[in-house]
Amino acid sequence: MTRTTGNISYQLTYKKVKNLNMRVYPDGTVWVSAPKRVPVSEIDRFVESKANWLAAARERLRGRTTIPKDTHSNQECLALFTMISDRIYPMFAAKIGEKPELRVRWMKSRWGVCYPAKHRITLNQQLFEKPLAAVEYVVMHEYMHFLYPNHQKGFHAAMAKAMPDYQERRSLLK
Repeated sequence: MTRTTGNISYQLTYKKVKNLNMRVYPDGTVWVSAPKRVPVSEIDRFVESKANWLAAARERLRGRTTIPKDTHSNQECLALFTMISDRIYPMFAAKIGEKPELRVRWMKSRWGVCYPAKHRITLNQQLFEKPLAAVEYVVMHEYMHFLYPNHQKGFHAAMAKAMPDYQERRSLLK
């Protein structure tokens, strides 16, 4: 839904999120996602309190264009990611059972997402452009989430055991 508060117009979406989130796109539009329990009046106050931040963000984005979403086809990406997954999966086969389904989509803020309940891993299409060592790290990272759902105590120790240079590989993503 489109809302206006003060002189700021924004698109409001209720989602399963923990906090109020605001994003400014290169065309200057503002999107806010909010938990379902937050009243509109509180969201309006939040947006108004960020007026200076919004102005600065719009200034930074002026003249930019959006990132092309279809640099490589999903089939090209899936072929590479499947090859890497096929090499990593045997390390996890005894503990997770059947090989997870791999999917590819364009994502703004993540390299991959693991859905243990759906037995699926979704990888960012943009990962195709990264060095092979970085792609291997992301695939291993997502597989590790089948054993450690969050970055809890044993997660990093298990990553270090399975891929001793994982921190160097992760730095290739920046």
